[in-house]
Amino acid sequence: MSLRTRLVALTLALLVAALLGSTGLVIDQLRRTLVRQLDERIHSVAVVTQRLPGLEALVDDRQVADTVQQQAIRDMYVARLTADGRTAQVIRSTEGPPPALPRLDTEAVAARDGRPFSIPSSTGDKRWRAVALPSGPGQTADSVVAAGTLSEVDSAMHRLTGRVLLIDAAVLGLLGVAGWFAVRAGLRPLRRIETTAAAIAAGDRSSRVPQLAAAGTELGSLATSLNTMLDRIEASDAVRADAEQSMRRFIADASHELRTPLAGIKGFTQLYRMGGMPERSDVDAAMSRMEGEAERLVELVEELLLLARLDERGPAAVQTLQRTPMDLRTLAADALRDLNALDPGRSVALTGPGGGSPGGAPVWGDEARLRQVMSNLVGNAIAHTPVGSTVRIGVGVQDGQAVLELCDEGPGMTTAQAARVFDRFYRADTARGRTASGGAGLGLSIVHSLVTAHGGRVEVHTAPGRGATFRILLPLHTDIPGA
Repeated sequence: MSLRTRLVALTLALLVAALLGSTGLVIDQLRRTLVRQLDERIHSVAVVTQRLPGLEALVDDRQVADTVQQQAIRDMYVARLTADGRTAQVIRSTEGPPPALPRLDTEAVAARDGRPFSIPSSTGDKRWRAVALPSGPGQTADSVVAAGTLSEVDSAMHRLTGRVLLIDAAVLGLLGVAGWFAVRAGLRPLRRIETTAAAIAAGDRSSRVPQLAAAGTELGSLATSLNTMLDRIEASDAVRADAEQSMRRFIADASHELRTPLAGIKGFTQLYRMGGMPERSDVDAAMSRMEGEAERLVELVEELLLLARLDERGPAAVQTLQRTPMDLRTLAADALRDLNALDPGRSVALTGPGGGSPGGAPVWGDEARLRQVMSNLVGNAIAHTPVGSTVRIGVGVQDGQAVLELCDEGPGMTTAQAARVFDRFYRADTARGRTASGGAGLGLSIVHSLVTAHGGRVEVHTAPGRGATFRILLPLHTDIPGA
């Protein structure tokens, strides 16, 4: 059965139990009241009869007979009994079968002590209520008994029970119809949730459950929880799709970069096997080219392995760093010497962050890895800026962080290019071939990963025609002696 049918059936079952229980209790209490009233009447008749004179006086005194008649009810039996329980005188008889009196001798009447009791009729088709009392002083009989039939009480209760059951049936029918529509209206929000869930199962991940009720209610809380879950699923799907796209792009770029040196090496070997290098000088030149391609290949593989290790370890990558107290001024001075050596005609300035005088920048880092970071930035500046252009190296402390920056006067990048500059194999010129320096587009990715592993961040500030500034920010470490 559906939830709506089960709820209505359960509600009706509870109502049936409640109505039957309450009706039964009311009818039982009413029957007890009617029986108690009957007991009081027959007790009153028994008391009056107890005070009456004997049979002879009863015949002559009509006033006494009228008194009994006034106290009696229809279909009542009144009699006098002897000491051994036999009927001595019937004061009032019934039209139908009389009650089947039990043995009511003197001891039995005394034992009942005037309490009413139930007895059947002589034919067994009726029930009576009777009271037995000792006779008054001066009476010839030993006791009197008065009995009233329960027929009227039973008939009244049967009629009442039938009417109450009819009323209960009508009430249950009306409540069942009203409950069906009420439950249907109450479950309408759940049907909307069901519809939304079906749409999501069919592939519509953008569907959301409408806010069906206040947040503090069960439906409101359910809708909020479902929408939160759907948002997380959609975000997770988007992240997974981006990761898959990045992985496909990474595999394609890595394959291209690996294929280029391998193709050169294979070409030289095929040329040698085909006899295209008859002279020793030709073989030496080919071997030199092959060695250069092999070095490029080894460098590329090492860079890929480094990035893979950093990605695999994630936050735990910091545990693999050989960190010691150091000052970024050392890296800045070495970068200045490298730039002068690689391009003697280039103007190189050593300043503080953004200008001014350079200052100390103590950090807790892996000097070899941070040198690799600075080496990649220096190589990037030489490869992508005009020969002889000015380069500024800034080092110091700014806003509570150690700062090391390299600013060039190259062509700069657009906002879209700057947003992807740290992506693997990304080149701002979108060329598939390697740059003039032989890079594969992994240098800045390595810079980003290593700086992140040190708990810092790397920023790029650039604009077309206005050069680029790469800024490394690391947590400041002030425990270096003599810092």
